[in-house]
Amino acid sequence: MPPRRRIPPEEGRAAVRDWEEHGESLDRSTLATAVRYALEELATRHPGRSVEVRVPPFGAAQAIEGPRHTRGTPPNVVETDAQTWLALVTGRVAWTDAQASGQVRDSGIRADLGGCLPLR
Repeated sequence: MPPRRRIPPEEGRAAVRDWEEHGESLDRSTLATAVRYALEELATRHPGRSVEVRVPPFGAAQAIEGPRHTRGTPPNVVETDAQTWLALVTGRVAWTDAQASGQVRDSGIRADLGGCLPLR
């Protein structure tokens, strides 16, 4: 079952476009909407519960098919900041470049999102 959307897709896409136009000067509310929408979009396009993607303080999502965890810290985790997450989602930064530079912290054998990003 796909995840329940909390951000209407039109509103989320508009927030991502605003981020592309304004970058770091974007207001916090619109930034939060863009991040949360992108997390929901990842979970919708790549359903599952084997990888937890965290973008503090805005949100987290579980995605990618495979064994799911039920308690404690999941074995497959990706964590990054909002600016990096949106750069990955839009294709401004490649997954391998973000990993190499330390902008993404990932652990677990399923935590490679290179095949899932960008979301466009």
